[in-house]
Amino acid sequence: MNARVFNSKLCAVCKGRKLLCGRPTCPILERFRVAQRVEGKLNKRHLFGSSPPSVFVGEYGYPKVRIGPLVPPIEGNTSYLDNPLKWEDKTIRDILYYRSLLVMGESKVDVNVRKSGRVLSEIQELAMSIKPVDSEILLKKRPVLKVIPSEFAPPLGPRAELLDFELTENPRIPRKTDYVVSDELKAEEAIMRLYNWGFDEYYIVRLLSAGLLGVEKKLVPTRWSITAVQDTIGKNLRGEILHYPPISDYEVYFYRFLGNRYAVLLMPESYAFELLEVWLKGSLFGSSEPSVIHDYEDFRGRKEYVKETAGAYYAARLSVLEALRKRKRQARAVVFREVTPEYYAPLGVWQIRLGVKKAMENPIGRFETLNEALEAIKRRLEHPFEKYLERSYILRNLARQKTLDQWLGKNIYRLDRDNAGG
Repeated sequence: MNARVFNSKLCAVCKGRKLLCGRPTCPILERFRVAQRVEGKLNKRHLFGSSPPSVFVGEYGYPKVRIGPLVPPIEGNTSYLDNPLKWEDKTIRDILYYRSLLVMGESKVDVNVRKSGRVLSEIQELAMSIKPVDSEILLKKRPVLKVIPSEFAPPLGPRAELLDFELTENPRIPRKTDYVVSDELKAEEAIMRLYNWGFDEYYIVRLLSAGLLGVEKKLVPTRWSITAVQDTIGKNLRGEILHYPPISDYEVYFYRFLGNRYAVLLMPESYAFELLEVWLKGSLFGSSEPSVIHDYEDFRGRKEYVKETAGAYYAARLSVLEALRKRKRQARAVVFREVTPEYYAPLGVWQIRLGVKKAMENPIGRFETLNEALEAIKRRLEHPFEKYLERSYILRNLARQKTLDQWLGKNIYRLDRDNAGG
């Protein structure tokens, strides 16, 4: 159990009945309830079902990694089990249940796919499919009933060592996917072609993870693939919107999603982006004195991985950039993320991606001044607003610039007179 999340003494006293941790639901009991619901369906070594399709690649032990197909013990249209685009109106409990049905048969392999055998080839075919595929897995032991939440990918369900895996029907693979996979394209070019053709990023992540994109085909851990795809698309969209004119007003957007509050501030300035994030007291990674973390970029982008907000940064940035690209405008953007105790299990950065996307579809208003826009945001957030302002690189710089402009306005006559007299 993660020491940052649970206090063993407090949990022993509470036993999930009093919710002494301040959360609306006990995370420990919730996982137990989920496991109880699916135990009868998963208590076997041989499983047959329709994979959504879904593939997972671990990162530990790189370049030897765990890879495996995710197969539920049910048939038919199971795409909802592994498609965040369909989770907009779902609860945390729903998503934990979906993920608990996906059994991973895992094998340890080298990331160099040129050494792949039959099973890995079957997994790669599964990854390329855009429809659920009837699949059969044979496990060494019965899968361990444990749902492991993740800050990056959707939660990982039951697992066991894989003895054999086979597709029992032909996967549905688009011609454009076949073209990109078989052509000698660099990974960035392949990602952008697929994205511009309308393939969703979760499909692209699956292809990259399964070692199907790039000149040198290699398996890429799912966590890394998510960030790589969102960062690649984001960089390309940033390059595009830099050619567009800025917006004309201060704009505020807001949305609540799965225990998270998302507020977005757009300013009529040249492009820059910042994410401000705080885990409130009582939240999963919160403390008695919550602090704001942040990361930032200007029009030049970032050369190194973000230091504090990790994958949340790239997910939030991509949703803002997509909204600006659609309008053919650029703006200076600040995203505020507040994580409340209602978010009792990390579900992956997809919920940040979707939460900010929904925020960008929910305007609060347009304002003539920055102060008016900030007041609109302040009313919708719980954390002391001055703490955000203290940490924000963009807003602190704007305040300094405003002070300088005011000083210049008051002293421009004197400066001109002194220069003329000199």
